[in-house]
Amino acid sequence: MLKLRKTFVACFSTLAIVSMVISGCGSSGGASSSAAPTGTSTAASDTKSQGNNKESTARVEGGTVRVAMATEPDNLDPYMSAATDTGSMMDNVFDGLFEAGENSELVPAIAESYKVSEDGLTYTFVIRKGIKFHDGSELTAEDVEYSYAKLSGLNGKEPLSSKFAAIEKIDTPDEFTVVVKLKDKDAAFLAANIVAIVPKDYEEQSGKPIGAGPFKFVSYTPGQQLVLEKNDTFYDEERKPALDRVEFKIMPDTNASVLALQSGDIDMIPGISAQGALQLGDGFQIVSGPQNMVQLMALNNEVKPLDDVKVRQAINHAIDKDVIIQTVAEGNGVKLGSNMSPAMKMYYQEGLEDRYQPDPEKAKTLLKEAGYEKGFELTITVPSNYTFHVDTAQVIAEQLKGVGIQATIKQVEWSSWLEDVYNNAKYEATIVGLTGKIDPHEVLGRYETKYSKNFFKFSNAGFDDLVNRGRLEIDEAKRADLYKQAQTILADQAAAVFIMDPSRSVALKGNLHGFKMYPVQKYDFAAMYYSES
Repeated sequence: MLKLRKTFVACFSTLAIVSMVISGCGSSGGASSSAAPTGTSTAASDTKSQGNNKESTARVEGGTVRVAMATEPDNLDPYMSAATDTGSMMDNVFDGLFEAGENSELVPAIAESYKVSEDGLTYTFVIRKGIKFHDGSELTAEDVEYSYAKLSGLNGKEPLSSKFAAIEKIDTPDEFTVVVKLKDKDAAFLAANIVAIVPKDYEEQSGKPIGAGPFKFVSYTPGQQLVLEKNDTFYDEERKPALDRVEFKIMPDTNASVLALQSGDIDMIPGISAQGALQLGDGFQIVSGPQNMVQLMALNNEVKPLDDVKVRQAINHAIDKDVIIQTVAEGNGVKLGSNMSPAMKMYYQEGLEDRYQPDPEKAKTLLKEAGYEKGFELTITVPSNYTFHVDTAQVIAEQLKGVGIQATIKQVEWSSWLEDVYNNAKYEATIVGLTGKIDPHEVLGRYETKYSKNFFKFSNAGFDDLVNRGRLEIDEAKRADLYKQAQTILADQAAAVFIMDPSRSVALKGNLHGFKMYPVQKYDFAAMYYSES
């Protein structure tokens, strides 16, 4: 049995993602929030204090942090939510067996120790004693079994997560031991155990969520705010929060958020543009760093004419990503060629970013070969609350005109985008950002033919074979090679227009400290505190 200390990345080096510093410390504003799945490592962050005020950083107990959020929560139940912003808020309410660390490592949380059988099929987790849910009930192995049975479908209902589909059996030999037996080797399984553990038989998570995290849910008022308060009985002494309360204010207007921070009505903006940061002036902090996001224009591979690979390739040749990065991201982004950021250095396939050079004549030739010499009409559906994506759509629409494609931008509410585009694939093209996870299968697995949330409707037998082999491959080098080959297929088949990994900047009140960058979009308010000034 291996004891968990601070981290155990050394024991599972196949899950360690080498960090990489990406030059440029700007921000993409609202780009950082996005639709569901993805993962990776944030390399480093850069903290800048705007102004010369030398403030004490002595930690003060208590206080409230008011955070400007661009979107409404889509569902407070951690198993039903698909929106990254929602997960960022509710991650403070729930804990998993492990947590994602700052450098892509797994950090112990509810699990005290673990071991893996020699054949890689059986995982044994020992749960910490003395953990209580927010309703006062004790967290035991039965709660882990209940949570994983829901996720895997072993409760007789529809599985809630494909990441747990490999589970064959769950046993609880005693009150604090959980034994998970897999059907096949799954190199991605350990990283999946950051998922929330919920109380057994409690079915009201969407209305009044109950977890075991450092903050408790208080209330949610649609269109206004979501409120959390400190969990005084939190089990981890080292992670106990100093803050009393966190209020997430629903503020889709980015300019209004900047003004609210200036006036003292809020204390933090999770994603702020370079222009917004300049507008703030003195007395504020800006924390910047890469975010391992993939901003893309998804193409519905099932609808005409996007079901023709030549049309998709033509669209890729019609778009100049460098122009988008310079104009929309203010130069603070890394060009991509597939659904993988170079921040995931171990798994990243280099060179794909140059697969489609901007070439209007080549695009026209491909369109002609596909039977669309005169072009066609295309609707780009964009979530209206993300100015970054709306601005990107406008640049792309103008570029597509040059090859005869008449693009109409359709702005929709975030909830409508999630329902129509993400859940039901009722769209032609859309622009969104997909945030990172800590395992490459979660990054590329969304393109699998049978993946329930494959809103790209991409289907390729060769790709499916590669990512499924990658999921089973324990050898680190062989696994990386499989995922690199899979990225090449995505690029060659032009499954989407992969644009950039934009840098991210967070604006904070001058005396608010402790914000950390993570490989996934995560706001760890347990680590944050106010100083005396």
